[in-house]
Amino acid sequence: MFYGKIYVTLKKGVLDPQGSTVQRSLHALGYSNVAEVRIGKFMEVKLDSSSREEAARQLDEMCRRLLANPVIEDYTFEVTEV
Repeated sequence: MFYGKIYVTLKKGVLDPQGSTVQRSLHALGYSNVAEVRIGKFMEVKLDSSSREEAARQLDEMCRRLLANPVIEDYTFEVTEV
């Protein structure tokens, strides 16, 4: 059994209105030193795969096909055996 942690973030240069809203709110709370906030997604997936390499291959495919929009988002993932 393998456990995948997937991180999806907007690509640099893509506007992030949610991140901008959080940044303004942090400034309103007194955290004026916050220079930028980018909002992303975090997912956890448990896989019953035959090997770490197969789990990584499947996670990459899932990200490309469904979990991330490759036009505007980047993704990374970690695989650990459980």
